[in-house]
Amino acid sequence: MTPAARYQAAIEVLDTILAGQTPEPALRAWGRSARFAGSKDRAAISDHVYDVLRNRGRAAALAGCTVPQATGRALILGLLRLQGVAVEDVFGQMPYGPSALSADEAKEHPTPDILSDTPDWLLVLLKAEFGPDLEGLLAAMSTRAPVYLRVNTRKTTPEHVIADLAQAGVHAMADPRLATSLEVQTGARKITATAAYQAGLIEVQDLSVQMAMAEIPVPQTGRILDYCAGAGGKSLAIAARSDADLTLYDKFPKRMGDVALRAERAGMVYQTREDAQLDHEVPFDVVLLDVPCSGSGTWRRDPMVRWRMTPETLAALQSEQSQILDRAVALAAPRGLIIYMTCSLLRAENEDAVHAFLARHPQFDLLQSRRFDPRDASDGFFFAVLQAK
Repeated sequence: MTPAARYQAAIEVLDTILAGQTPEPALRAWGRSARFAGSKDRAAISDHVYDVLRNRGRAAALAGCTVPQATGRALILGLLRLQGVAVEDVFGQMPYGPSALSADEAKEHPTPDILSDTPDWLLVLLKAEFGPDLEGLLAAMSTRAPVYLRVNTRKTTPEHVIADLAQAGVHAMADPRLATSLEVQTGARKITATAAYQAGLIEVQDLSVQMAMAEIPVPQTGRILDYCAGAGGKSLAIAARSDADLTLYDKFPKRMGDVALRAERAGMVYQTREDAQLDHEVPFDVVLLDVPCSGSGTWRRDPMVRWRMTPETLAALQSEQSQILDRAVALAAPRGLIIYMTCSLLRAENEDAVHAFLARHPQFDLLQSRRFDPRDASDGFFFAVLQAK
């Protein structure tokens, strides 16, 4: 495919996304319909789509429209201007590229500031939290997120993994902030096909999550409940450093569909339970709560989240977070720990949620808390450790 044809394909995918499809299924559907496209073509089209979505507000403004008005064509036009790519090298390069610009499309527009990439109501919340640092934070979130791997030290060492991956065409290097973390430099799309991945020597996991999991207090024995287990990534991280009994639960069991395979690869032993069963198995020494949240810390990985979120959905999430925290009280042992986690940058879901919990449950103390953001740990992430008195 020519460069112009790749941009035309990105326009088509973006139109599907703007109609309500999520990015990855939209990209897969386009790929199935375009068997002629090679792996490099698909990668380039995916990059164009995600570059637009991460910079959607500015791309729309540079095309002379608002975010709700913008089409895929307008967003690609705006992205080219934002990136300094010659528009005439893309538009009008027929037969496979987008058609030439109309007179209205050819008009130049001033470049807005980076704040325009975020809805106004969310900006209010973020400005209150980050103040003058907000533009730097949003700039970090406008770029592609790095890929990090967690080394399963029960099976191997980072040095061996680096060598094994290199033979498979994946270049990774140790991150100085965490001994078990590797940052992938090239070949990220090959990871899941490598022998190291298939053997459970590595898992793809963001640096902020890895740093949080390494910092939280995890007993070597006892009983740990991963209450919002999802695909089990945090349980796998716990199993790599603890011999405690692991129980996994998720309100939506289908979310745990990948756990069995990942656990088998990694050598993790665990059990799953339904909610009603947990009351017969209390208490747990640690109750881990990776609660549903706004995902505001992961915008560069899932950039549509910031535009789908509304004040009403945020309020509903806060209510659910409170309910999950309250449920954990009955599950935790005396002197047991509740570890509350979000991938959010919003104080309302983090510090405020913890303080409200402590007001409702004075029998708990806050032992520690920490927030990571994309400037220092790839994604935004928050955790708090609460202990029953």
